[in-house]
Amino acid sequence: MAGHRPAAPNPSGAHYLRDQALIRQLVRASGVGPGQLVLDLGAGHGAVTLALAASGARVIAVERDPRAASRLRRRLAGRPPACRSLVSVVAADVRGIPLPRRDFLVVASIPFSVTTLLLRRLAGDPAVPLRGAELITGWEAARTFTRPVPRSAELAWWAARYQMRLVRRVAAQSFTPPPRVAAAHLSLRPRPLATSPSGQRLLRRLLPLAYRYPRLPAWRICAEGAARTGHRASRTAVRDALAWAGVDPRAPAAGLTAGQWHDVVARLADGR
Repeated sequence: MAGHRPAAPNPSGAHYLRDQALIRQLVRASGVGPGQLVLDLGAGHGAVTLALAASGARVIAVERDPRAASRLRRRLAGRPPACRSLVSVVAADVRGIPLPRRDFLVVASIPFSVTTLLLRRLAGDPAVPLRGAELITGWEAARTFTRPVPRSAELAWWAARYQMRLVRRVAAQSFTPPPRVAAAHLSLRPRPLATSPSGQRLLRRLLPLAYRYPRLPAWRICAEGAARTGHRASRTAVRDALAWAGVDPRAPAAGLTAGQWHDVVARLADGR
């Protein structure tokens, strides 16, 4: 088309976050500080990595593209020794890299194409000690993950254990090159249930039942799930837990919000 400048070639498909004000907001929002472990997944050329290192955190920067990883290492080589010592650059695919066994944070502009897979690894596995994440993701994915009533048992499992909040829309101009789809800032924070083994066992029983039998009342799903996990919850206890969470016991269980699932299960797991 006359007068239209064609898009620059982008064979890698990568879109690097360049908005320094947004990067500073992500780092501040994470609460990361000296000595903490934080992952930058899809580190690119290191804009987020370097901001994290400036906080004094221990940073693991993961980048699949070996050329981008090499460029990041060259950038680090020009930094003071104190900064270089805080950062480890790992040339690997974020979909398969082993996650830390000790508490860690994630601050990253993640590859949009693997958002669901990454969230499954970060928020889906109860053995992963994730203590929070500030992520740049695709807009539609962020909207899906933060629906009050999750669309599936898997999404309910994530959102009942982690508070997921869509913070803001992110402009295409925040990246180079700009992506064709809208982006968002998605924040994750663990709920108390994320550190309760008994609560998580109960939640794992309840959610598949609720989404398999969406028309059954909440009290029946909760009573059945509690019985299957060995919780000796009376019908009165189940109804009290639902009422405490603001749920009509007769309402369909699949209509509970993620927050209500958290509150009901936490109440039942405590035996109250």
